[in-house]
Amino acid sequence: MRVRKSASENMGDVFIYLSMWFVLVITLYPFIYIVSLSVSEPTYVIQQLVWLWPKGFSLNAYKMVFDNPDVWTSYYNTIYYTVVGTAINISFTILGAYPLARSTFFARKQIMVFIVITMFFSGGLIPMFLLIQNLNLYNTRWAILLPSAVSAFLLIVTRTFFQSISESLHESAKLDGAGEFTILTRIVIPLSTPIIAVLALFYAVGHWNSYFAAMIYLTDAKLQPLSLYLVKVLVQNSDTMMEEMSHSDRSLYSLQIKYALIIVSILPILMIYPFLQKYFVKGVMLGSLKE
Repeated sequence: MRVRKSASENMGDVFIYLSMWFVLVITLYPFIYIVSLSVSEPTYVIQQLVWLWPKGFSLNAYKMVFDNPDVWTSYYNTIYYTVVGTAINISFTILGAYPLARSTFFARKQIMVFIVITMFFSGGLIPMFLLIQNLNLYNTRWAILLPSAVSAFLLIVTRTFFQSISESLHESAKLDGAGEFTILTRIVIPLSTPIIAVLALFYAVGHWNSYFAAMIYLTDAKLQPLSLYLVKVLVQNSDTMMEEMSHSDRSLYSLQIKYALIIVSILPILMIYPFLQKYFVKGVMLGSLKE
């Protein structure tokens, strides 16, 4: 039986739909605008005649981006930091969260206090820089991977998720002679797909977008990620990829190359996110409240 809604309820639904369409438009417009600028004829881009859809069609900006060896080097570094860094992050977070979730671990409350304190206080940039330097990590890949090995917030979320797993599973496994490591790898991790997907998404996006640590700790351009290269092009107006171009071509493509580089840098994340989205909300909700 269909329930008839009152006029106020119908107005409320209309307001919600209009609000969602408004949010959708203001969210998609910047992306569509940048894509349109990157594939339009450069003369229209220079004259600022592109507002929504492309005018003309040209992939010369993308060709220039992909012909630049510095872009490929930076791309490789970003993929390396994202893949290796995310693997380290997930491993350390799980290994740290599991004992803190076990009621039999005697020091879990004291350790949790220290972890929570790190969310509000830090040593600062200069002590961190000196630490990286004294550990001989400066200008190495480990300067990017090790300092960000564990996020305190995600560790707490993972710990809460592990606490929601029934204690009877642990007890049954122990009766069968399983140790803690076996319980973790054979029982807990297979049941933790949602939270692992959340960790992978958060950590991977963080590594992919990170540039500040590389700017501080990496002086070798061969080790720097794509995000730092993007900062040089967009913020510092570096024109290394246009040094061999004529003055007219440089003025013609200087702006469009920036938009093409933005699309190239964000495309992998846009392709991966839909596959993890179904786990995202479930994992965050399960990790935010203890059953």
